[in-house]
Amino acid sequence: MVTNVAGAKIGGQPGENPAALCGTIFYKGHKIVEDEDKGVFDQDGAEVLINRQAALSEETGNPAVLHLYAKTTEAFRRYLDFVDLIWDGPLILDSANPQTRSSMANLVSEIGYADRSIYNSISLGMRRPEEEALARSEIDSAILLAYSPADSSVEGTLKVLEEGGSGQRGLVDLARSAGMTNILIDPGVVPMGDGAGKALRVSVVAKARLGLPVGSGIHNAVSTWSWLREKDALVRRCCDSASAALQILSGGDFVLYGPIENAGTVFPVAAMTEILVSEAVDDLEIVPAAGHPAQRLV
Repeated sequence: MVTNVAGAKIGGQPGENPAALCGTIFYKGHKIVEDEDKGVFDQDGAEVLINRQAALSEETGNPAVLHLYAKTTEAFRRYLDFVDLIWDGPLILDSANPQTRSSMANLVSEIGYADRSIYNSISLGMRRPEEEALARSEIDSAILLAYSPADSSVEGTLKVLEEGGSGQRGLVDLARSAGMTNILIDPGVVPMGDGAGKALRVSVVAKARLGLPVGSGIHNAVSTWSWLREKDALVRRCCDSASAALQILSGGDFVLYGPIENAGTVFPVAAMTEILVSEAVDDLEIVPAAGHPAQRLV
């Protein structure tokens, strides 16, 4: 299945549509944010980061998605007002607070941005008020966080998607009942040493079994690697960016690559991987989509 959010095609066979790369801005601890409650930030710095990601997307052919994180509704309003001036592509709406996420869904529906927005996320932890708020909104795209702390195995993750748990429906059914037609699967990523690699295996299995686009924030596993923390910044950045290639090689259709500052290394790594994948399947009658890195960079 291929979804289309604000012109970004996500999904399909490996080698067809290049993975969408989603850089996070205004995240907790982001140095350009001066007041995370009120949404006060360095606008010049934010503009540079957003435009840089957009330029890299145009150069490589990998679609860019702006992963917008906000602590409060007030902050989100400020961020959205600013982003509207410089970015017209897909947005991921994200917050650690369910009420803020619900407010995000309501706000983008009111101002006509729902068709550009991807809700992050629908999970086993979603409660009825948030589910109802999402259903009332005009958003039709969402990421399913298919992680269960009770069973983080591959089969356990698939069960969360298909059957649910703890009295809740499967996440795919829950998403569809809330009006989601563009469904993206994220298996969730645990720390290195605790089974992080299973997220890559789930990507392969879930894509084959359900036919839905898959991806993850696999860089989170790298950022929790205690051995790597003692290495210099260049080594850490190399490993972090390389994780995007691992997700793409595991059938990934999107990569939540973390801080948008990392776009400069992530996009070239992803583009290289996409070219190699397209060459690997060129005898399987899979044709790269228009604008694929294989067409732009080779």
